[in-house]
Amino acid sequence: MAVVAAAAVTLTASIAFSSIHRTCPSLYFSNLNRSPRRTLCLIRSSSSPGFDISFGASAPSKNDAIDKPEAMLIPWIVKDENGNLSLSSTPPANFLQSMVEVKKKKPNITKAQKSGSTYPPPPSPLSTAKTPPKYSKAARRFYNTTFRESQRLSKILAQAGVASRRNSEELIFQGKVTLNGSVCKLPQTRVDILKDSIYVNGNRLPKKLPPKIYFALNKPKGYICSNGKEELKSVVSLFDEDFWNTWTKINPGLPKPRLFTVGRLDVATTGLIIVTNDGDFAQEISHPSSNLTKEYIATIEGSVHKRHLLVISEGTKIEGVHCTPASVELLPSQPDMLRSRIRIVVNEGRNHEVRELLKNAGLEVHSLKRVRIGGFRLASNLGLGKYVELKPSDLKIVGKKDL
Repeated sequence: MAVVAAAAVTLTASIAFSSIHRTCPSLYFSNLNRSPRRTLCLIRSSSSPGFDISFGASAPSKNDAIDKPEAMLIPWIVKDENGNLSLSSTPPANFLQSMVEVKKKKPNITKAQKSGSTYPPPPSPLSTAKTPPKYSKAARRFYNTTFRESQRLSKILAQAGVASRRNSEELIFQGKVTLNGSVCKLPQTRVDILKDSIYVNGNRLPKKLPPKIYFALNKPKGYICSNGKEELKSVVSLFDEDFWNTWTKINPGLPKPRLFTVGRLDVATTGLIIVTNDGDFAQEISHPSSNLTKEYIATIEGSVHKRHLLVISEGTKIEGVHCTPASVELLPSQPDMLRSRIRIVVNEGRNHEVRELLKNAGLEVHSLKRVRIGGFRLASNLGLGKYVELKPSDLKIVGKKDL
């Protein structure tokens, strides 16, 4: 009896699976059972709470005549935007898109590459000899002409080398500048040098501005870092006529740039000073927020003791602000140097800050030289009054951000 009951249960489950196969075509497999199909009928009797189970052969269909293998479909459980799960016969769209992207990124490795040859192959010398620009000259010219941002009139005059920004504002206030045929007395007027016609003292401003240049100069003693006082020698005067003749040959048709120093060194101080015509760069590295350290070597008259170094490290008040150096160090004595030398590193570099620190400690300065700004150090073989053009790598360690 137990065997007969087990066989009945097995037959019942087989017929039930066949019924589900017919009603849910998306959830089926290949023909696993090739026996004649049967239908399971569940009849609810009104008089009895149970069910009457009967079996009967299903009607033959045309598809039964030809026994074709059926493809296997895999159900997908998909989560919609609301987080509800649903059953689907196709995979989600984002899954298919991800598979396509992975297939595109996957490199096609040939049999030769799998056998041990170099992969990826080295670039050809002809292909790397000249890399095409990202945008064509015509595209760049169209962008500069159409979408170029306007600038203040006083800034344009300063960039063109007419005068400093402050003196350019004075020229505008005096009515010596005309814009598109009319006198303009507002320095903040927004202009476009490529579209607007600008005249200064009757001379037309060129449409092209000079390129921005940067130099590191070893300032000699007796030179000032200002162009306003003609009775004293200026650092900019070290760029002599030979320099400007060479510059004109390299940049024909462009106005001469107006050079100025970034920050200042007093008349008696020597060493590193940066000269440029880029006002934004000068403002960027001169502002206290740049946090650029400046290193000085001070040669002292007389002996230096530990108490002097302690007083210097405590700082002093300069123009109502208490200034403290970043570091103070007594350098080792050298046979060819009879005087003591102190290395002092400051953060802001206020007016005469190093000299005031030494004076407050009771020390007399024989000479003072700046040897470093930020990460750029003055070359030992650069003579007094000589200069060298800064490379992009030099500008980066000095503190220039937009390279």
